[in-house]
Amino acid sequence: MLTIRREEPDDAEAVARVHVHGWQAGYAGFMPDEVLDRLNVAAWAQRRRDIGTADPEHPFTTLLGEVDGLVVGFTTFGPYRRNQDRDDLDPTVGEVVALYVEPAYWGDGSATALLAAARAGLAERGLRGYRAWVLADNHRARRFCARAGLSADGERSTYHVPLAGGQPPVSLVELRYAGLLDN
Repeated sequence: MLTIRREEPDDAEAVARVHVHGWQAGYAGFMPDEVLDRLNVAAWAQRRRDIGTADPEHPFTTLLGEVDGLVVGFTTFGPYRRNQDRDDLDPTVGEVVALYVEPAYWGDGSATALLAAARAGLAERGLRGYRAWVLADNHRARRFCARAGLSADGERSTYHVPLAGGQPPVSLVELRYAGLLDN
């Protein structure tokens, strides 16, 4: 059974593991293999520690989904990032910044439960609507958003993926989805 709790400082490695595995499985086929192959759990965990994602004063909240004590998914949410800039926040609209689940748990309801918890957390902040950015080629995530009541609102962005060896970055299109919160 899935239990949901707030991220703590010692969770950085477990969250990074889910994040890396989610990228490697979820983005295979449209994200360059060289990018997916070089993902490093330890480096991503250190980045989480450096950013302070588990700090209660951080503007974004990360909730973990656990099954028998194993972190199988997470979601990060908070105020909407204007132009996806963590330093330019719009406190009147919420955003689900991340939602990743271990591939072995895809389809078991973990992602739906984590999104519901994120929506509840945003509603507790008094917000009425929220947004999420999804890679256009991530059809699985786009179907999930549609089932969750989110709709593409016409906004697009480009996510630039750096490549090694001085190669120009790969540009991937992102679509913004929007939905209402139950208040």
